[in-house]
Amino acid sequence: MTQIGIILGSTRPNRNGEQVAKWVYDIASRRGDAEFELVDLRDYPLPHLDEPLPPSLGQYQQAHTRAWAEKIASFDGFVIVTPEYNHSTSGVLKNAIDYVYAEWNNKAVGFVSYGASGGARAVEHLRLIAGELQMADVRQQVELSLITEFENYSVFKPGDDKVAALNPLLDQVVAWSTALAPLRKAAS
Repeated sequence: MTQIGIILGSTRPNRNGEQVAKWVYDIASRRGDAEFELVDLRDYPLPHLDEPLPPSLGQYQQAHTRAWAEKIASFDGFVIVTPEYNHSTSGVLKNAIDYVYAEWNNKAVGFVSYGASGGARAVEHLRLIAGELQMADVRQQVELSLITEFENYSVFKPGDDKVAALNPLLDQVVAWSTALAPLRKAAS
């Protein structure tokens, strides 16, 4: 069965992303075409990149890096839930992505973003990063406005149109993750 990680890309106190990630997981877990797991970056406290060698070499020295690499390697694809901070993604998410390399290769990724402008600019940056990591980013995206999808900017209340946008994103991530399986097998 295809394994999809839903990565919660914020660790800040009172983060809106936790509600969003749980919503994505709740909808995704009802599907029968893949298994989904919520991956909270709080459970993987990675300091600023502290590996002495480039991640592309795969010679991880730190225990926290090896644990993170094992977790990322266990998935066939990802849905990344990202906030938008200063027209980009969160520093903690970028740091977590930068820790490993081959573990991301030949996997699909879709994005669910939130922010004042729906998080679109954060996803633009993540799509560039995904390309460098040899990931296939899917076209479908879910953008959530803090103004219209969050009551008082803090209580997540997605409209039906957001569920209608999430399902095709999940379809694409599962399809591409499955299609890329031969490339992952050849690389291992």
